[in-house]
Amino acid sequence: MELHLLFLEYFVLKEGNTYMVTPQTAPFLVSGMREKDLESVMDWFVQRKQSFYALGRIYVSKQEDLEEIFYRSIIVVHNELHRLKKETSFESWAVSHFIHNGRELSKNKSFRDSEGKKSDQTLFQALYQLEDQEKEAIALTYFTGCSFAESGRILDNSIEKIKSWVFSGVRKLREELGYGSFEGCREFHGHYLEYLGRTMDRPEKVKFEMHIYHCQGCQEDLASFQEMVLTLAGITDALDIPAEFMEKIRSKVEEREARRQRKKKKRKSIWLAFAGVLAMVLSIGFVTGGFSSLYYAWTEEDKQLRAILQHDLGERLNLESESNGVKITIKSVVADDVQTLVFYEIEDTEKDNRYMMNAHEGVHIENEYDVMRRDRQNMFYSPPVDQDEIQNEEKNVYKGTMSLLPVSMDSGTIKLNVARLMQVDQDTQKGEYFSREMTFAEGDWSFDIPFTKQSSRVHKLDKEIAIDGIPVRLDKLTIAPTTTLLQYSFQNQGGDRRIDVITFDSLGTDKKNVKADLFGGNMYVESFDQEGWSAFTSSFDTLYFEDPKEVDILFDSIHLSVDDRKTIPLDDLKNLPRKFEYQGNTITIDEVQAGNPAKVFVTHEVTKDRAYERVNYGFSSDYLMNENTSIGVSDGDGVLMDKNGKIHEIDVYEYDKLDQPRYFETEQTIEFYNDSSREDVNLTKLEIGGYSTTKYVDDRVKVKLD
Repeated sequence: MELHLLFLEYFVLKEGNTYMVTPQTAPFLVSGMREKDLESVMDWFVQRKQSFYALGRIYVSKQEDLEEIFYRSIIVVHNELHRLKKETSFESWAVSHFIHNGRELSKNKSFRDSEGKKSDQTLFQALYQLEDQEKEAIALTYFTGCSFAESGRILDNSIEKIKSWVFSGVRKLREELGYGSFEGCREFHGHYLEYLGRTMDRPEKVKFEMHIYHCQGCQEDLASFQEMVLTLAGITDALDIPAEFMEKIRSKVEEREARRQRKKKKRKSIWLAFAGVLAMVLSIGFVTGGFSSLYYAWTEEDKQLRAILQHDLGERLNLESESNGVKITIKSVVADDVQTLVFYEIEDTEKDNRYMMNAHEGVHIENEYDVMRRDRQNMFYSPPVDQDEIQNEEKNVYKGTMSLLPVSMDSGTIKLNVARLMQVDQDTQKGEYFSREMTFAEGDWSFDIPFTKQSSRVHKLDKEIAIDGIPVRLDKLTIAPTTTLLQYSFQNQGGDRRIDVITFDSLGTDKKNVKADLFGGNMYVESFDQEGWSAFTSSFDTLYFEDPKEVDILFDSIHLSVDDRKTIPLDDLKNLPRKFEYQGNTITIDEVQAGNPAKVFVTHEVTKDRAYERVNYGFSSDYLMNENTSIGVSDGDGVLMDKNGKIHEIDVYEYDKLDQPRYFETEQTIEFYNDSSREDVNLTKLEIGGYSTTKYVDDRVKVKLD
């Protein structure tokens, strides 16, 4: 049977994928690698330079940018190697890091012609025009040889989605590069990848080949599709990589490592030189007594740090590291059972820029598995500190704190590496601490931070109350040097109203009130869920230095989900926009787009008395039985309204200054997916399951501490 199809011998099957065979390389054995063996990671990338070079080309075109992606990936893979889980493939994990770095570097880059053959440039220019998911799925499949399952894990999506992106991307490339525009029979499109990959079941394969034999349109469509696939699979080995390419990267990696080792030796010698002086100062403090309290009252500007130093719960460290004209000083660290709080100062020695550290961006703890509690969540986000409030007038200096996981031992050393700093907007009067486009400072800052864990006081409360008719239980109060943590629970059994989360205003004692932390601690306690009770925590400023015998807990609001079903038929789509009423408010269906996914675009009227903040959508049981359909909702614009109905600009840092603010969504896009096939969704109705709303309360509870 002649099908006008050619299968080349250098294509083999790998878990359902057709890919180019590359020279065999030894597997990367993580267990056999020494902690500091950066050379092994470097060699692994060298062996696979062709496929990674091709993968990098979908993001950038200039040689120096490609070198930077390789360099960043090698450093990150080496530094993060201890995080690799046993069940995760090293290859997939390394590719994930490479893709992340490619995405990051391509954000501010324009895709221009680079050195190389014109045919290569044309192909990558066409690839660059595709949707991000399409070009990444194609590159993983045909450049790196990943299976659809591996690609799904790397891109965090289903196998069917990966196949869909590869198929649509190949068709677009085929037309863009002049291979022809053929349609074929749509019902057989889904078989192309499996047929070319030789993974079709025998009955389906026979049926498919019989159809191809009799259908000229499908013959031409499949043949041109295969020709495009062969071109993609062959590009990896066809790329001409400059001879000095990997050597430049190797030199940069080795230079960084040598610089890091020099800094470690320098820090060690400095500490040895000052050991005698430090011992003398400490001895004076111990002999005279009260030295630390008086000394830190004069010298420390940060109120929180001053209290910690005065009570000997931490020590002034002043560890310094400078890179690329930016100096970081670790002023002190306080470790307790809740978090590890790092006090720091960053100075730009060359320009008037302010930078802050973000524990989730460019910050790495080398020995995290050895010294940190990995079973805990990092509950705290360290927001930008208003430098005007702490009377810092230096435009090139930023003073802040960074929250890390709690430590797992009584004392030790945190090996902190910083590779990236986030720029803070100077004009905080506008309430904007970051520019619309994030700006970073890259460098290499390393610290060995000594710590001693401080004890916390845990008080069992076991007090049950009712908030707006819903049972709420106050479980325990943890008073730590860095924060005060309240653990509470609520029940959501039965009824049409459910609490999602509770916010608190403050904790009060006979001496002071401490406000709830807007940015931290309001977390679900996974291991505490029992008998219908869902447990959360909320954090407040510390009461550690007060030692209260009772506290006054003032509630602020409850966030509720309310069941209120309404079905809107979508049988007449010609007369749009279409309005309907829900909870006394007008909702407009502006547009309905057919397809898979099908999309419904709605807008919500905003009035002072609007009951709901967000509408929740769902399916009735009969719809689910008849349609294998899933739903997703993406939110558009919204408005922030205070108690009096005044609308404010959305700014999370000014949120707590408004009088009972509520955020009302004004636009939503509801997407319906056909999970059983690629056919369009048969959208007949829009079903509202209920809504979410915030209710402000003023309940106050006094509890005694044991």
